[in-house]
Amino acid sequence: MGQLQERYKNYRDPQKYMDAGVYPYFREITSKQGTEVEMGGHRVLMFGSNAYTGLTGDERVISAAKAALDKYGSGCAGSRFLNGTLDLHVQLEKELATFVGKDETLCFPTGFSVNQGVLAMVVGRNDYILCDDRDHASIVDGRRLSFATQLRYKHNDMADLERLLQKLPYDAVKLIVVDGVFSMEGDLANLPAIVELKRKYNCSIMVDEAHGLGVFGRQGRGVCDHFGLTHEVDLIMGTFSKSLASIGGFIASDSDTINYLRHTCRTYIFSASDTPAATAAAREALRIIQAEPERIEHLWKVTRYALKRFKEEGFEIGETESPIIPLYVRDIDKTFMVTKLAFDNGVFINPVIPPACAPQDTLVRFALMATHTEEQVERGVQALKKVFVDQGIIKK
Repeated sequence: MGQLQERYKNYRDPQKYMDAGVYPYFREITSKQGTEVEMGGHRVLMFGSNAYTGLTGDERVISAAKAALDKYGSGCAGSRFLNGTLDLHVQLEKELATFVGKDETLCFPTGFSVNQGVLAMVVGRNDYILCDDRDHASIVDGRRLSFATQLRYKHNDMADLERLLQKLPYDAVKLIVVDGVFSMEGDLANLPAIVELKRKYNCSIMVDEAHGLGVFGRQGRGVCDHFGLTHEVDLIMGTFSKSLASIGGFIASDSDTINYLRHTCRTYIFSASDTPAATAAAREALRIIQAEPERIEHLWKVTRYALKRFKEEGFEIGETESPIIPLYVRDIDKTFMVTKLAFDNGVFINPVIPPACAPQDTLVRFALMATHTEEQVERGVQALKKVFVDQGIIKK
């Protein structure tokens, strides 16, 4: 047996939960993503998806992807830097730049590779990165690849952020990186306060809008637009895998910064470009959410209904302000059990355990789409109430 095999032969944490019959990962779906999906031979309500706009099964998006597949083939067989740039990529980048209010954008094959690559390049030695301690794993990995000094502040704690900034040289490059919407807890970054600190301490700001686009702001332009602070944010990152019903990501900024990243960002230069079908799907979804404001209006209608009902039934939902509703369990084993029992009762939800949260903050994540109905939400609430009461998490 080799060294690596010897090291990992005793890694059996997943098997413990498999043996207990509550392992919640890699569950096979045999239908389109929608408000209800086929799993294990029966239909379940889907409250574990990031498809906030509900467009993953939209025929217009599917048709756009098929047309691109017919015209351009299945892939580009190269990076954007060399043979992998299509007119389709350039068109999407222009539309995204206009949408989020920046000069230019670059499209990447995944959202993860945006944060990983951009943060490794925009700051370096003698610079500083300041991150919220609940920022997404892609931000964590990106800052680790940078040669900048890395500092973390307590979640949404502006006094702690200012404490760190007070110690740093005024003229040094200081980049504050934050999720616009925190993906597990559903709360928003305190962007107005962060902008005040930017002005006071001569900083730059990067906002990850993965869970903000298609949800907040005018026509779903995101949290930066929601607060009216797009002009104060230096870099805006977004993904296609949530509201834009595809796969990929982008970075938006001023022309000079994008010019620099276009020629230096390793995850952009050395990755094959996004497929024609994925690019066309994202572009079509972007056009639909701008043309159909009623889609986002309905998302917020069912979100308000769900928030109200969970509060009425005694669930602990934290500080969420979004279609992401955390239902706190605060016990790892019970979190897995709740997920399993919810599925048995026809509801698909996602467990959140360390390292995605602190051990005392485990939860199940209930996420809404614009295509959900209040009736479906009520069914979900009632099924989860039964499970949470039976597990002694909330009172009857």
